[in-house]
Amino acid sequence: MSGGRVATETDIASAASSRRYAENAPYVHKVGMPPKQSLFQEFTFMFKETFFHDDPLRPFKDQPRSRKLQLGIQAVFPILDWGRKYKLHMLKGDLIAGLTIASLCIPQDIGYAKLANLDPQFGLYSSFVPPLIYAIMGSSRDIAIGPVAVVSLLLGSMVQKEIDPKHKPEYQRLMFTATFFAGVTQFLLGFFRLGFLIDFLSHAAIVGFMAGAAITISLQQLKGLLGVKTFTKKTDIVSVMRSVWTNVHHGGKKNKKLFWVPAIAPLISVIISTLCVFITHAEKKEASIPPSVHKIHFTGSYVAIGFRIGAIAGMIGLTEAVAIGRTFAAMKDYHLDGNKEMVALGSMNIIGSMTSCYVATGSFSRSAVNYMAGCNTAFSNIVMSLVVLLTLELITPLFKYTPNAILASIIISAVVGLFDYEAMILIWKIDKFDFVACMGAFFGVVFVSVEIGLLIAVAISFAKILLQVTRPRTAVLGKIPRTTVYRNIQQYPEATKVHETSVTIASTDDIVFSEIMKLELFFSRILRLLADEEEEQKANSLPRIQSLIVEMSPVTDIDTSGIHALEDLYKSLKKRGVQLALANPGQIVLDKLHTSDFANTVGDDKIFLTVGDAVMTLAP
Repeated sequence: MSGGRVATETDIASAASSRRYAENAPYVHKVGMPPKQSLFQEFTFMFKETFFHDDPLRPFKDQPRSRKLQLGIQAVFPILDWGRKYKLHMLKGDLIAGLTIASLCIPQDIGYAKLANLDPQFGLYSSFVPPLIYAIMGSSRDIAIGPVAVVSLLLGSMVQKEIDPKHKPEYQRLMFTATFFAGVTQFLLGFFRLGFLIDFLSHAAIVGFMAGAAITISLQQLKGLLGVKTFTKKTDIVSVMRSVWTNVHHGGKKNKKLFWVPAIAPLISVIISTLCVFITHAEKKEASIPPSVHKIHFTGSYVAIGFRIGAIAGMIGLTEAVAIGRTFAAMKDYHLDGNKEMVALGSMNIIGSMTSCYVATGSFSRSAVNYMAGCNTAFSNIVMSLVVLLTLELITPLFKYTPNAILASIIISAVVGLFDYEAMILIWKIDKFDFVACMGAFFGVVFVSVEIGLLIAVAISFAKILLQVTRPRTAVLGKIPRTTVYRNIQQYPEATKVHETSVTIASTDDIVFSEIMKLELFFSRILRLLADEEEEQKANSLPRIQSLIVEMSPVTDIDTSGIHALEDLYKSLKKRGVQLALANPGQIVLDKLHTSDFANTVGDDKIFLTVGDAVMTLAP
């Protein structure tokens, strides 16, 4: 009787204790199963998030047909929107800004045209037609449009490899063809909303590319500064310095007493040009912009060459313009649609190629001056264009008399700012791999060629993206004291690991495997961390690890290879007597886990809302 009575009391006490634990234990939330989506719904969602993430059709919602038509026209021609709201008090800022950037762009355009191996007037053409088109179609209030040093150098170096600049008609035809295809590339990228492709050119790579281009551009001007008659067509520093060293004695003698002339060359050239116009009555010779649509190669062998050169120049121009536009848009707190900008830039270059212009884009130096001068809208570009037109009408016949030394000094002074050593130092401090991309682009431009430097920049940027995609990071998590939060123990040394029965591991990247290497890497890293933890447990005489919890919240997507990796991990752990558990998988991931039946394999009761819930259940 007593034995039976003791047994009964023990059972009663045990049951009461269990009830008290169950009543006092925190509630473990069940992970919600997302509603099943059809293939069409999944494809629609993916397509929308990839190409229409900014919901560009939102303003058209619930609008009458006439209003939708009006909004559609305004979307293509933003001038109809801001022009309708234009106030007289805004004119002062735009007028001053337009006159200011015109005074800056005129000497720069003449120099940049020389950089592209073109006559000076082509630089001014490119600061007249494209800015007018951009003012009609562009959405940035601050970008100043025109030729830029880097694109001019790129075009000049690539086109002269195909045709000698001495053969002007053929050279100009290929330049206009490249400009046409640069515009087509930009337009198509914007129209089909493929702007994300330019992100392959990282900021670090652009900094290095610009710095290398600044040195290359400056070196190219030694021909004009030193009066060298025969000069290399190559752009690398070794070839340029060899050419200078072997030909410098051919240059003319320099008058040291006139050292001050280059310093005030732009002002002197304007004064002298005005006097020459007055004396020679050059104002009677009308300067018109000649059409060039008949010069563009639409057939023949030069079409492919023009497309290749134009596509590269167009991408570089896009990267620079979009970066500039976003910078100033953020400073003035307004939204800039990158895809609309690409359509506008592409349209202006297509039209520009038909009006004797070469590739134009947003200029950082002129845009900064435009911003500082107080521009309010894109009307400042129209003002600049009109001033450039006036310049073309007055002094076009005098361009051939402009001294090369003055042009060279103007170019050098304009590109000095492209060498941003402060940005390089910051890149080194933030990300060493980014610094490698920066230096790769820099040395590629300086020691090989502009095209090779650009190729290196793209290759290193692409390699970085691949490494990030194919290298999932893993870390052991620990509990932050006095919380139920679990974080990386390397970032939070005070966090304590759950030693009793489990280890928590976090994957910080998507488990989307583009190649078998990542699958193996993910698999081996987790097993290696598990082995390290088991050795530590054994050394400290702690219980053997029974559960492995994988924190899934950083994983936004998973593919078939990723599912197979989890299945292999589950099987390997099962052989070791270790239970696999998952914490907080996202909707897309959970849906694919159920679709593949892996959720049933691991068990619904082993999928938890948080790491805390998993630890509380598996190691109470």
